[in-house]
Order: sequence, then structure tokens, then C-alpha cells
Amino acid sequence: MKRSIYIIGGISLLMLGLTGCVSGLQGDTYSRSEARQVQEVEFGTILSTNPVVIEGRQSDVGQLPGAIIGGVAGSSVGEGKGQEIFTILGAVGGAVVGSIIEEQVTRAQGLELTVKMDSGKILSIVQEVESVNSFIAGQRVRVLTQGALARVSLE
Repeated sequence: MKRSIYIIGGISLLMLGLTGCVSGLQGDTYSRSEARQVQEVEFGTILSTNPVVIEGRQSDVGQLPGAIIGGVAGSSVGEGKGQEIFTILGAVGGAVVGSIIEEQVTRAQGLELTVKMDSGKILSIVQEVESVNSFIAGQRVRVLTQGALARVSLE
């Protein structure tokens, strides 16, 4: 039983550590593949901002540890066939709970930014922000685009 507690604790720490590695979607965060890539730069003015929630990820990172923890917990209930059933139910339930936890942990605050470009074109871009007050209407910004991806930063 004591060994099961150590296993559960270790897996939980691993899960939390892995969810901490999630790459941000902020305007000043670049992935490794974006480094040294050419981006088009245009300037514009913020017309409006709208706070949004960027939903989190749901992957095996949350499901696998949840299934293991649930299976170990379920195996400690009952005997014989009952124990097998609780092990399976614990694993399935743990996977669902692990997935929900991962989604909640990786959820982020975002802003939908409506920008009037100097060219007259109006764009709407959603990006992660630390504060909903990061951008305000009337503020001058630059918009960097690379294919279908765009980011907004202060001019």
C-alpha cells in the first residue's frame, strides 16, 4: 500500500511537471521553429479588445497518469472479480479526470484584438495575454504575420 502511494505521488509530480512545459501563445513567445523565419510587419491601431479564454489541451499527458493512478487506487478495493472491475473502472475514471485536469491547467487568458491596419484592412486576432489590460483601444500596434499565423505587439 505504501508503495502505491509513492507511485501515485511520483506520477502526479511528473504530470504537473509536463503540463508546466506548455508553450505560451503570447505575442512575445516564439516556438523554436519560428526563430529566424521571415515575418511580414504591418502597423495599425487597436479598435477594440474582448477578453476570451483559450481552452487548454487534452492529450495523453493527462490521460495516462490519470489512468495509472485510478487503476492503482481501484486495485486496492475489493477482492477477486470485484477488484478487477474496480481496477478497470478506476483506470477509465482516472483517464477522464486526468484529461479534465490537463485541460484546466493549460487553459489561458486571451484577448480578441480588432485591429485597423494602416492599409484600411480590419483584422481580428486572438492571442494569450498576461493581463486583459495589455492592449487598449486607440493604441498603435504592429502585426507580424507568417502564413496563417499572426501576433500583435506594441509599436
